[in-house]
Amino acid sequence: MTHNTELTPKFHPEITPSVEELQAQQRRLVFTQFTYEDAWALGSLLVELARERQAPVAIDIHRAGQQLFHAALPGSTPDNDAWIGRKRRVVERYGEASYLVGARFRAKGTTFEDSSRLDPDRYAAHGGSFPINVEGVGVIGAVTVSGLPQLEDHRFVVEALEEFLNKG
Repeated sequence: MTHNTELTPKFHPEITPSVEELQAQQRRLVFTQFTYEDAWALGSLLVELARERQAPVAIDIHRAGQQLFHAALPGSTPDNDAWIGRKRRVVERYGEASYLVGARFRAKGTTFEDSSRLDPDRYAAHGGSFPINVEGVGVIGAVTVSGLPQLEDHRFVVEALEEFLNKG
């Protein structure tokens, strides 16, 4: 299996996706089912991509409150696991990608931290956590990456989801 081995583009304000683009990603990246085997395969794909890029990330997949996959690659730290939990809680609460939630607040001229009234030690609307949305069911979990700048974390997850979902 070959992959694009370049890291996702660095953050540049002029290429930051709009709220509409982020919503379109969520509408497009929907599963027909999500099993334990799917969690393993998606997590393994993320690990493979991260190794190819030497990305210092931690990867996590949760479904219905249960951790189904976790990997910490060289260069990641325990802090990445804390970020994973904070970003995942945003997906669980809002049912949307953590980056999209943050983008919605920024589009209103504020920040998630200033306006959500949620504890920033428990919630972070930073890129890298994406909902696992099952057709006809809804959001059942999240796939999360931490270790890169937030837009790169988001794009990394989206790239893996697109590859995974396009295989079937």
